[in-house]
Amino acid sequence: MMDALERLKFLSSEMQHEPAEDAGCPQPLRNHRSKEVYLSKAVLPNGQRITLLKSLLTSACERNCYYCPFRAGRDTRRETFKPEEYARTFINLYRAGLVEGSFLSSGIIGGGVRTQDQLLDTADILRRMGYTGYLHLKIMPGAERDQVLRAMQLADRLSINLEAPNSQRLERLAPGKLFTEELIRPLRWVEEIRRSQPGHHGWNQRWPSTVTQFVVGGADESDVELLKTSEYLYRALRLSRAYYSPFTPVTNTPLENHPATHPLREHRLYQASFLLRDYGFSVEELAFDVQGNLPLQSDPKHAWAMAHLSQAPLEINRASRKDLLRIPGIGPKAADTIIRLRRQERLRSLDALAHAGIQAQKAAPFILLDGRRPNHQLSLWQLSSKTPWSNPYPK
Repeated sequence: MMDALERLKFLSSEMQHEPAEDAGCPQPLRNHRSKEVYLSKAVLPNGQRITLLKSLLTSACERNCYYCPFRAGRDTRRETFKPEEYARTFINLYRAGLVEGSFLSSGIIGGGVRTQDQLLDTADILRRMGYTGYLHLKIMPGAERDQVLRAMQLADRLSINLEAPNSQRLERLAPGKLFTEELIRPLRWVEEIRRSQPGHHGWNQRWPSTVTQFVVGGADESDVELLKTSEYLYRALRLSRAYYSPFTPVTNTPLENHPATHPLREHRLYQASFLLRDYGFSVEELAFDVQGNLPLQSDPKHAWAMAHLSQAPLEINRASRKDLLRIPGIGPKAADTIIRLRRQERLRSLDALAHAGIQAQKAAPFILLDGRRPNHQLSLWQLSSKTPWSNPYPK
């Protein structure tokens, strides 16, 4: 068990490059002998918060991805779990109450099909051991359709990392990967299976959700490219979420001298991505600079509102749900609250909005309340759109 924990410590240590489900930085788990296994404070698709173990099955890899610490040929430590070893180690931690879920990925050895079989064997063993908790499985490049179906039957969430928004950019990050054939195709298979087998479900009576990840800045791609691909994934393949991982150079890789990506770019991409997924926006409606990137100094929703609503504010008491979602400070839940409240009485003050849990000061410059513009003070959040940001993750 101690040897297994030592391997798990190493195989989990680089999983900060996989941001899926993260609600914060990975934290070390210490047992009585001070061995450390890195765990993530995770938020599940249903909003539940759990302690999630993220690990590779092996750090050995035959692929030559230019940004990856485990790329083929790099002088680094390699460790491997057999499926039954990982399952037994994880179950011991799970039964001890130290972990609540598993995110399982792997380096590729012997091809994507063989590696996918190893991941599926691990997941199958866990389920047969009685594990009913959260399981996120990675789909390997080159996996077959039947393997994708089996993964759907075992996991709560599936992911395959596109890394780049198109084949030209992927060539600069991972020249051994095929964008459409190896990465997009499995995501299409998932959606085809969902639609063709609506009465069949996975182990918990639901088909799993799907997500992907992009490495932001490693291939000099623009935000327009990233968001156009994200929009396609949301609309056509019903992807639950796109994750954006800012490029960080790794020593002894071809991109070790490439500059790291500013974390505020990651933040703006998430804001824009949520507008595409949850707010009815399209990429064409967002503001980009001449390089095709989102301006760092401005929240993309606020920038749109300044261009379209500052001179033509929306009447809160009449606006449709779709229009309400265009107003800064109003999200899907807030829009539903407004619609419910105005059935009972007309909304005439910012206080009424604030008492309903709505960010009234953010909305104030862009709305009418019973035909009148509300009085409001310019908030620090609004001032931030006029000055450079120093904090990449504002509250």
